[in-house]
Amino acid sequence: MFWTKRVVIGDGERGLVYRNRQIEQVLLPGVYTFFDPLNRVQIAVHNIARPEYQGNDADVLIERLGGKLAPYFVLVDIGEDQVGLVSKNGKLEDVLAPATRRLYWQGLIKVEVEAVSLASLEVEASVARRLRQLGVLSKLAVVADVPAESAGLVFIDGKLDRVLPAGAYAFWNFQKNVAVEVFDLRVQSIEVSGQELLTRDKVSLRVNLAASMRVTDVVVARTKVAKISDYVYRELQFGLRKAVSAKTLDELLGDKASLDADIFAYARGQLTGYGVEMLGVGVKDVILPGEMKDILNGVVQAEKSAQANVIRRREEANATRSLLNTARLIEESPVLMRLKELEALEKVTEKIDKLTVFGGLEGVLKQLVTIKQ
Repeated sequence: MFWTKRVVIGDGERGLVYRNRQIEQVLLPGVYTFFDPLNRVQIAVHNIARPEYQGNDADVLIERLGGKLAPYFVLVDIGEDQVGLVSKNGKLEDVLAPATRRLYWQGLIKVEVEAVSLASLEVEASVARRLRQLGVLSKLAVVADVPAESAGLVFIDGKLDRVLPAGAYAFWNFQKNVAVEVFDLRVQSIEVSGQELLTRDKVSLRVNLAASMRVTDVVVARTKVAKISDYVYRELQFGLRKAVSAKTLDELLGDKASLDADIFAYARGQLTGYGVEMLGVGVKDVILPGEMKDILNGVVQAEKSAQANVIRRREEANATRSLLNTARLIEESPVLMRLKELEALEKVTEKIDKLTVFGGLEGVLKQLVTIKQ
């Protein structure tokens, strides 16, 4: 009829009847006819395949329907110190922030909401795993992965809260500011390169230094020093300058081990009480300027040349002394003289391609070599 309104609500739908813009009732699936000669009735049809109520009047529905709300809606009211975990048909699909009120349609999809207290900001491992699968964990929580041989420090509103061993962690980022810093507990190397220094005898040189250290107390290393690696680097610089300035160039080049020991002792003393252990220090390179390098090369060359002359003269003296001893023995022994003559004959015959002998061996000896009787 002209003065009636007919509406059909499907299986996956619900209807809200408003009269004079005020909620009157909720329609379940079916066919309905309303007498409305003055056009005061409006009917809003909602698809409940998406269970979240999309209207802007959720608070009005809650207030007006009161006890009649439960057959049609799931009312979720999350406290200020809670987080809501929304499951649909048994699967976690959403997270509600604190102080959230929301309506979900009853019907096609079973909606369950678990309120989780924020007294402990850490997200349970099972919840974190499901949120990670949804791809929303990093949006809702501060995620921290602490590798093996590392430790994590948790700061809540700027205050140190706890130390984390190796593992995967997540903390709700509602209400409080959470930050996690990860420290490597393995041995770390530090390079101090290209340091221009002056020795005690005013020689300019460039030194490269390598050191190894590790963090032994992450709380002390983080709370007492702003950045521990920068602090260690600076103390190694100071130790290197102090050690080099206390030695001459000859002392540096002649005993690098003592230089390493001096730097190590200084750095270890300066780092005591800062949660860091210095394991070793070593000077990698000592680089001289070009002119100084030429001078040192000349000095070394002169020293080696002088040593070579001394060795040559010593060997010549030894050879002369040996020759003199041989001559004395030959003079005292005719048999030894005869052996030396035969050795000389052997050396001569080695250089002759063809030899014709007349008169036997005695003739050869008489003609080629005069043997003293």
